[in-house]
Amino acid sequence: MTHVVSEACIRCKYTDCVDVCPVDCFREGPNFLTIDPDECIDCAVCIPECPVSAIYAEEDLPKDQQHMTAINAELARLPGWKSITKRKDPLPDHEEWKDRTGKLSELIR
Repeated sequence: MTHVVSEACIRCKYTDCVDVCPVDCFREGPNFLTIDPDECIDCAVCIPECPVSAIYAEEDLPKDQQHMTAINAELARLPGWKSITKRKDPLPDHEEWKDRTGKLSELIR
């Protein structure tokens, strides 16, 4: 099992989670963070750090977010999605997006 970043992260990209990750399993894209399932050790320290509750243990992922398991794995392997290990500021319009749902169409790969 691994942890999964859900759609809640899209267009917010808070990076509080990367500071606590002991294995540097987060990858950064233009407007989303993903977890590399091959690197994640299932420690769960990232879950409480996310201000928008976007991170779940795979077995706890809400039904409407099940598709994000495959998306996390796919994006983590893209060459442009590099490891992120230090916190950065969220996206400039994060406040506008943090409470929205159904953001998959906004994901920039």
